[in-house]
Amino acid sequence: MAFYELRQYKVKPGKLAEWVKIMEEEIIPFQVSKGMVICGSFAGEEDESVYVWLRRFESEEQRKELYAAVYETDYWKNEMGPRVPDYLVREENVITRMIPTSKSTVQ
Repeated sequence: MAFYELRQYKVKPGKLAEWVKIMEEEIIPFQVSKGMVICGSFAGEEDESVYVWLRRFESEEQRKELYAAVYETDYWKNEMGPRVPDYLVREENVITRMIPTSKSTVQ
């Protein structure tokens, strides 16, 4: 059964615009090129410390494969990963796995 991963990040003060640009121009395109399905990307309307995005996986096996395809690359380890702490308060990130209910339009 397909499931979603809701990733809620706390962005450092004054860094939201830069973070959204990195997500939209670098991280999301890179992850999509590796097979990730990104369903949404959101910035807080009233709270500039909020960034949320949503990814979809067909199975746990696929999630593991896609995680490896993204996070085990030299690009992620050497280029992208080291930059993330400049923008996010990582210890306050919340990752929630969710399955759609029977009435959900995103099955």
